[in-house]
Order: sequence, then C-alpha cells, then structure tokens
Amino acid sequence: MSSFRFKQFKVEQDGVAMKVGTDGVLLGAWADCSSASSILDIGTGTGLIALMSAQRSMAQRIVGIDVDAAAVECATANFAASPWAERLAAVECAVQKYDGERFDLILSNPPYFVDSLHSPDGQRTVARHTTELTFETLDCSVCRLLADGGRFALILPTEQMEYYLSITKLKLARRCDVITVLGGETKRVMAELTADRVDEPTVESVVIENGARGDYNAQYRELTKDFYLKF
Repeated sequence: MSSFRFKQFKVEQDGVAMKVGTDGVLLGAWADCSSASSILDIGTGTGLIALMSAQRSMAQRIVGIDVDAAAVECATANFAASPWAERLAAVECAVQKYDGERFDLILSNPPYFVDSLHSPDGQRTVARHTTELTFETLDCSVCRLLADGGRFALILPTEQMEYYLSITKLKLARRCDVITVLGGETKRVMAELTADRVDEPTVESVVIENGARGDYNAQYRELTKDFYLKF
C-alpha cells in the first residue's frame, strides 16, 4: 500500500523501509503528550508518530529524525501535506549526533532485532536491527536530549523491553502490556520513563482483537478511534 489514510491526515510511504504498522499507531495514541511543548520522534520513518503527536497535542515544535534520507524525504512531504505543517520538521541525523535542543517528550518505535539474520535490504536492516542504534546508545541519547521533567515513551517486544528496562538510567512511570488476542500473552510493551522520582509506576494493558481477525477489542477501538477510519 503506497499510502495510508487516517481521519485527519494521510501517510505516503513509498520508498520507506518501515511502513505504517500497529506498533507505531499504538505508541502514537498511547503516549501522554498533553503537556509537551516540544516533541522528538526518533526513527520517524514516514512521520506517523510525529503526525499523531501533532494531532493530539499543542506542542509548537515536533521534530522527526531518521538516518535514512528516503524516510526524511517522505516524512517531510507528509508533514507538509498535514494540517500541522508549521509545527513539524524532519531532520536527517543519527540521534547520537543530534544536538542543540532538549525535548519535553521523546518518542520512539526503535529497531529491536539484535541477533537475528539481517535483511538483504540494507535500508530495512537499519530500520529493524540494532546494528546502527543499540539500546545503550539510544538510552544515552535520550537522557542527553530529555528536558527537565520530560518523558520518554517507546514500544518494544516484551523480551526486548525487559532488557531495555534493565539497562536504562531512567525510571519507569507508566507501562502498558499489549495483548494481540484476548486471552493470549503479552507480545509488546509500551513504556513511559522519566528522570524524575516515581513512587509507583502505572501499569495497564490493551487487547487488540477478541479472537476473530478484524473483531477489534473495545480497548483498542477506544485508544485508536481518533485515527483509524474504521473506528
């Protein structure tokens, strides 16, 4: 599919390794961006999460960064075609080299394959594997770029999230377990972290489907209803 239409914007995705997917939509809908005046989307790809953040917040500066020139070109075009063009910018840069400002909210649907075979498509390998961006490097970069009182929200498969939580210098503030099918195991985890003190993290869950394909659970419908045309 060359484009994906949401209720308030459209995402063109030709030439981008990572297309619009459930993980990005989940994070974009779940992260708390209500009080953020500046937002950074690491590994922006098509710009999906940045666009969702623009729809959901009053943030005046939303930056999507990516190492892939094709992704930045695509995100730039998607930003320009959106209702929030003046608040969005795409930058070609590795997060470990990005500098100059700090953000109230940082978001990422990061690469997470560590030991699995690489794709013959080099662009897709960079997008999906930690070859260019290890979890340790990501964490150091986030800590450097996070403003005082800021939050970092990300989504990862369960095993990778547990590892990330074991190495991060930040504290867990919110966690949401993502269950693909009602009664099944947690397949993904969304986490929101902060450098501030956290007495007790908020723990919640969301179920995507009740059982039959396309029979979406009420939790998932409620979370994503402002975006998906089908809801």
